[in-house]
Amino acid sequence: MSQNKRKTAAIPQMSKQEKRKAELEQQKQKTRILIVSTIALVIIIFVGLYLLAAKDNSNEGSSAEPVSFNYSELPRLGKEEAPVKIVEFGDFKCPACAQFTGVIKPQIVQEYVNQDKAAFYFVNMAFIGPDSTTASLAALSVYHQNSDAFWTYYDALYANQGDENKEWATTDYLVDLARKESLPVDFDLLRKDIEDKTYMDELQTDIDLAKNVGVSSTPTVFVNGVMVKEPFNIEAIDAQIKVASEAVVAE
Repeated sequence: MSQNKRKTAAIPQMSKQEKRKAELEQQKQKTRILIVSTIALVIIIFVGLYLLAAKDNSNEGSSAEPVSFNYSELPRLGKEEAPVKIVEFGDFKCPACAQFTGVIKPQIVQEYVNQDKAAFYFVNMAFIGPDSTTASLAALSVYHQNSDAFWTYYDALYANQGDENKEWATTDYLVDLARKESLPVDFDLLRKDIEDKTYMDELQTDIDLAKNVGVSSTPTVFVNGVMVKEPFNIEAIDAQIKVASEAVVAE
């Protein structure tokens, strides 16, 4: 045998148990990587959705161009020449609207309307039930008979609001409420206007307006054409009215 013949070194072999252990460890490592990657992906998705929602909220009602309303065609509380114009979209069957009317509107009237700093307008958005339409037709009849009486009736409708899930705003109920409030209107004409749906076209114009300006719930409030994000936050409304007032002065 040649002395130059290479000797083959012995290669240690892994036992079956050691191989199995190594395979399990490798599988665990892959599983850990998969879990971490999944968690990271979920976090990225949630962050993206959050940022998108935040962007949408920040842009809500704050488009480059404010909504343009034909204020002369809307019921108005306050002076026509008031620099700030506040528009409410409401449904007389809406409990939240009744709350707005009882809590927020009086503060707006006291602080701004009575001080000739703002005028308050109303748009009928009858959508909750069939008697939403009936109530709106009654309110429009009162408005066309006596624009000042409209606001007395407006307050009375919300103060005497029935169950949202029941059809309470019947013709008899609406006429009787007008009598109870001693409104200076013709009650027979009021009944006729309701039954004949005299102002249905005008009501439909209000409903179409709500759709066209992106109103999907009540109450929705605009200040000089800019939608209020928090209609039940009087501080936020105050701030928006202040911004609107300053913008008018700067023009």
